[in-house]
Amino acid sequence: MASATEILLAVLPLVVIAYLMVGEYWPATRAMPVAWVSAVVVGFFGWEMTPRWVAAATINGFITATNILWIVFGAILLLYTLKQTGAFDTINAGFTSISEDRCVQVVLLVFLLGSFIEAAAGFGTPAAVVGPLLVGLGFPPLAAVVVALTGNLMAITFGAVGTPLIIGLQDVFATSDVATPAGTTVPEWVAQIGVWAATFHVTVGLLLPFIGVAMMTRFFGEERSIKPALEVLPLTLFAWFTFAVPYWITAYFIGPVFPGLIGAMSGMVFTVAALKAGFFHPDEEWDFGPQETWPNHWVGDIEPGETTTQDGTIAADGGVVTKQMPLWKAWTPYAMLAAVLVLTRVWSPLTDFLTHTLVLVWSDILGTGLENDFPLLYLPGAVFVFVHLLTIPLQDMNGREIKAAWVETAEKVMPAVVALLFAVATVQIMIQSGKAAGIDSMLAVLSDATANFAGGVYPFFAALVGAFGAFLAGSNTVSDILFGTFQYNVAENLGVSRTILVGSQAVGGAIGNLIAIHNVVAALAVVGLVGEEGRVIRLELIPLAYYAVATGTLTMLFVYVIFPNVF
Repeated sequence: MASATEILLAVLPLVVIAYLMVGEYWPATRAMPVAWVSAVVVGFFGWEMTPRWVAAATINGFITATNILWIVFGAILLLYTLKQTGAFDTINAGFTSISEDRCVQVVLLVFLLGSFIEAAAGFGTPAAVVGPLLVGLGFPPLAAVVVALTGNLMAITFGAVGTPLIIGLQDVFATSDVATPAGTTVPEWVAQIGVWAATFHVTVGLLLPFIGVAMMTRFFGEERSIKPALEVLPLTLFAWFTFAVPYWITAYFIGPVFPGLIGAMSGMVFTVAALKAGFFHPDEEWDFGPQETWPNHWVGDIEPGETTTQDGTIAADGGVVTKQMPLWKAWTPYAMLAAVLVLTRVWSPLTDFLTHTLVLVWSDILGTGLENDFPLLYLPGAVFVFVHLLTIPLQDMNGREIKAAWVETAEKVMPAVVALLFAVATVQIMIQSGKAAGIDSMLAVLSDATANFAGGVYPFFAALVGAFGAFLAGSNTVSDILFGTFQYNVAENLGVSRTILVGSQAVGGAIGNLIAIHNVVAALAVVGLVGEEGRVIRLELIPLAYYAVATGTLTMLFVYVIFPNVF
């Protein structure tokens, strides 16, 4: 049993992050380096870490962060490529032409298109992209942000083609002292964790599309009621079903890379087809009240009904673009992305080539035995860049558009560089802190203390721990890095399923994105409404409470009643 002093020292880096980011509103670019310094000091004085071990753990964290940044860069590059060519406007117009009803538009653009963007790009991109699309259609900017943040929870755990599980758990577990089920490798076990995470999402997410619509009609409608949302309940359930079934099946049979992508694509195809066939339309179209009746805090610097096209001009209806293209041509890059990703993961000769070519490996980092690598071609970032290059001739990009896509991508990614480097390095110091002296690490001490304090009810709060991590860091991936090993250790100490508890953590990391400060600020900024963070977070606490309580209840049932013998 650790002493009170050891527990206080072990929790100090997390307290520093919480205080600076929540209490002082520091950005992660400033808070994470300070947290790293605090972890170094605690490691040196409290855990007898030598400068060599501190440096090795930091280097190990930097390598993992570079893996994440490469994926993020490629995903955002493709997104901004399609915005430059006008393809994204065409995709948006294809959805909005189906129905003028705002409730139907939320299901299509927020739950389905937003989930697809999350599955492909992740890292807060959906709200920053879908929010302006909704404003362009005439949504109040505040309503656009609230519903855009709510709708894609199910895809976040598998966002950016599985990054939270692959980088956030698999790569961290590979360098940690964790056991796996007998005869199972770390990647195979993380795939099992992904299945449990998908199981939580499929069950709890049944009401997710409806909640997004209901929040809009309740807080932004003239009648301030969820009754209009009930009119589209059959549509929300159908959209959930056509998303959830292939989503779960993909997680079970293929792994954590494709559930969000395949689920979203399936949901879009079947839901759009059903709507075009005349099914699930409400009897009366629902819309917001007259704009002159809206409170001032609903609208900021950008007037509803305006949207910027790829050449910087303003279109007034959200669907008119300067460069027209067929819908199939607009979707082709994402179709190529899905095909190439599948090919690189299931065709063994290509997989072997990519995993053994241009792989930068650092073995025995500074003589500590730590090892990490950067598989340049195998990581999804390379696939995104490859599809970007194919899109240039396919969609007739000119030099100005190519440059603009790269510049916008760099501007979007650069703020994340410092934050991710030091966030992951901080966690690596906490994980590796006990190895040099042969004692329990900081995370082991924290997990033991948490298990002793919370006792058998801790599984109920496991998802909330993951949500707290995402709230601090603005990322499901970083939350998994921060707390994945911690949840494993708590489960081991309590004698409950490590697989299910870490699966609950992966879901919690998605939940926290609802109120993650970075995501909220970014979403408000792109609709010209900075300063309303408090209002947004208060509203987002509603779906957060539902999802956290439901996931916590399921976790308790799973580990104690239904599946007590799962590893």
